[in-house]
Amino acid sequence: MPRDSFPRIGLGTYSDDDREQWTDNVRTALEVGYRHIDTAQVYENEEYVGQGLRSSDVDREDVFLSTKTVHHDVPPDPEQVPEAIDGCLERLGVDAVDLCYVHWPTGIYDHETILSAFDDAYEAGKIRNVGLSNFTPELLEEAREILEAPIFAHQVEMHPLLPQEELVAYAREHDHWLVAYSPLARGEVFDIPEIREVAEKHDASPAQISLAWLLSHDPVAVVPKASSREHMEQNLAAREIDLDDDDLELLDSIDRRRRLIDPDYGPWNR
Repeated sequence: MPRDSFPRIGLGTYSDDDREQWTDNVRTALEVGYRHIDTAQVYENEEYVGQGLRSSDVDREDVFLSTKTVHHDVPPDPEQVPEAIDGCLERLGVDAVDLCYVHWPTGIYDHETILSAFDDAYEAGKIRNVGLSNFTPELLEEAREILEAPIFAHQVEMHPLLPQEELVAYAREHDHWLVAYSPLARGEVFDIPEIREVAEKHDASPAQISLAWLLSHDPVAVVPKASSREHMEQNLAAREIDLDDDDLELLDSIDRRRRLIDPDYGPWNR
């Protein structure tokens, strides 16, 4: 799938429990019109995501499938990354994924060992694109010095309360996608007056306005989690909302800042 055809709204699939739900959720999402599915080894649902793909009427090659490995302590040894990537493919039931991210550049992360393993998997055709997640600009620079494969995407928390201006500019400069996870700030965007005002103007929900705001930034894509058909359809409809300059100015004026995913091992905390 060419870079410029990357689906800018994907389905995020993280959940704390009920992993089995993602078989039906993925199948429903594909019926609704999603063509980008995002998962990860530590979500413990790759098996069910794969079942959803196989049970769908949509051809595998029409779906952009991404996963992640190398969490803070998964796998337990950097030398086991090749086996971890193979495990992702096995659980998903595919020969290759369209994108595989380094999930966190912390804990077991060793840039030379791990990025070399990702390069090898890229050369072998197991991962069609290489991604990074939760990196700082400094760590992105370090990774670019090691990687032979181009960086296709960088996935980070991003929403109107965490605009990530520096990483958006970096993505634009280095020609990779910035993929926003937790794009609704785990529901906190619903109570922001500026977002509610723009939502009322467009007869839309605060969630849709937050997604439309993200999509107004180039080169940003989003992977909101949704488990109901209604929310999936509403999220996709955010692509049709055309925010004007006044809307963007008001949303950009939000001065509240909040990072929801903020573990002690986050590289910005070191």
